[in-house]
Amino acid sequence: MKYFEIRFLEEAERFIATLDAKAVRKVLYNMDLAEQTNDPKLFKKLQNEIWEFRTRHAGLQIRLLAFWDKTEPRHTLVFATHGFIKKVSKVPANEISKAETIRKRYFELKQKK
Repeated sequence: MKYFEIRFLEEAERFIATLDAKAVRKVLYNMDLAEQTNDPKLFKKLQNEIWEFRTRHAGLQIRLLAFWDKTEPRHTLVFATHGFIKKVSKVPANEISKAETIRKRYFELKQKK
């Protein structure tokens, strides 16, 4: 059973494309696992409406930030906004605000449709 379905926004896809094949496989494996288990080690709330997918690979802390779209009653989506390699213990505030901006733009565009 899936708790939600993940969709990649353009910046997240571009980030994934910069990773080597093994890292991509591990990130996608962890995201797939998160869809089925809702494990906080893999998918964790950061603040407000922003969450992070967490992957450790070859000494790198790979992060993809995301937000939920629960507007469809039967279909819960999680949108990965963008990714980065985490170098410090806390997720940088500018990465969180970038994800918040992308989330806001997504819902503004969705309302116009």
